Amino acid sequence: MEKLIINKATSKLELEYPCPWVYKVVGKEQELIRQAIADVFQARECLVTLSNSSRTGKYHCLNVEIVVRDEEDRMVNYEALKKHPAVTMIL
Repeated sequence: MEKLIINKATSKLELEYPCPWVYKVVGKEQELIRQAIADVFQARECLVTLSNSSRTGKYHCLNVEIVVRDEEDRMVNYEALKKHPAVTMIL
């Protein structure tokens, strides 16, 4: 089970790794977002599910559930998703 601690002195998120993590990936075309996720995570096991779509269908949000190995792994994944042209935003 993951342990989440917010250090009040530094307001820094402290996690015990490895732990499950969810990236919320937002973009305009669901299939292109899925391809971006495949490009970033390659052969790593992850669960991708539709989180939400805008009322007009212009934006889609997919959840990517994966076990991150450490802080560096978590941030490298975040940055790679953020830089992908199919991705509008990461939450």
